[in-house]
Amino acid sequence: MRTTLLFLLAIPTGLHAQTGGRARDLGIPMEGTPGRYDAITDVRGVEVGAVTLIRGSGRLRAGHGPVRTGVTAVFPRGRTGSDSVFAGWFTLNGNGEMTGTTWIEESGRLDGPILITNTHSVGVVRDATIAWMTRHRPGFLWALPVVAETYDGVLNDAEGFHVTREHVFAALDGAASGPVREGNVGGGTGMNCHGFKGGTGTASRVLESEAGGYTVGVLVQCNYGQRRRLTIAGVPVGREITDLVRCYAGAEPPSRAWLRGLPSCAAATGLGPAGPADEGLGSIIIVVATDAPLLPHQLERVAKRASLGVGRLGGLGENGSGDIFIAFSTANPAAAADTGLATVTMLPNDRINPVFEATVQATEEAIVNAMLAARTMTGADSVRSFALPHDRLQRVMRKYGRLGGS
Repeated sequence: MRTTLLFLLAIPTGLHAQTGGRARDLGIPMEGTPGRYDAITDVRGVEVGAVTLIRGSGRLRAGHGPVRTGVTAVFPRGRTGSDSVFAGWFTLNGNGEMTGTTWIEESGRLDGPILITNTHSVGVVRDATIAWMTRHRPGFLWALPVVAETYDGVLNDAEGFHVTREHVFAALDGAASGPVREGNVGGGTGMNCHGFKGGTGTASRVLESEAGGYTVGVLVQCNYGQRRRLTIAGVPVGREITDLVRCYAGAEPPSRAWLRGLPSCAAATGLGPAGPADEGLGSIIIVVATDAPLLPHQLERVAKRASLGVGRLGGLGENGSGDIFIAFSTANPAAAADTGLATVTMLPNDRINPVFEATVQATEEAIVNAMLAARTMTGADSVRSFALPHDRLQRVMRKYGRLGGS
């Protein structure tokens, strides 16, 4: 994945400087067999691009910053592929947005890329995607792009509308196969997850040959969940690591009234449990890709199973969360072409369980990878969100006999 970083700012991370390390690198036991990159791009043809916007520090000045946001693009058949794919979608809790889903439900088709950004940038990202498609898709007539969001207003000047059409073009033009950058990148730049710094994460699974040998890949934008419920590989991590709560690092409390209950970082970095203000706010967007030959109604079933991956980590689909999932299949090329009757293949429902299992496993790992790749970030109003510390996570996993298969 090509990632563009604009307006680079060196953000203080001295308390938790950590490099590298995805779930498997750290010895966190994850079920299933990953693909080459352990990423959504292990599904052949899928490409991912992102633009990351980081600028400014200190007090929030609406329209000026600080800026901690971005946009992520996922192409089912790559930038040069205009062929539609079969798709289905599901919402676990609907306090969020994913445009274009009415047509997906009606037609069973996804006709372009999937974009993910912040809540207040959905409109400009949607319009820019249409503009990009008019330039790059021969015979283009109309589009209902899929654009999803999670809210980054804790760390970002969300009312500043800093994502522009040029940023969207850059994310689309920069999409590529191969490894996908995770953490504070793209649409996930300013996000938080289970009371820690969140962001973008990905993972994949390759089915056994007797199950078809298909690949399932997942990409998440993780911005949901309660600290106390965070469970990783069966271990109650959120109940073991109760400090490192969100706080403000400036001389004054945040200017926004709804954040004035945050503690000062001077008092909060080593003591105190996460408070109710962090409970159940935020959202998660999940994109599931597979090369298994599934029809739209089956892909809707697959999208529903992403909920179980969220549940494994401790997500409940809380009232304040926008948990919206989409799944597509790269099988059956040209099935939507207007060339007469189309012949399609379908995995029988009695053989779909391995795809369900792979979806749950890859979703769980993608969320964990998002948190492990994220770095401590200080944003608007000097609000600081702490990364999940690798060393302490490993100690907790070891305590429960779950590190490296112990």
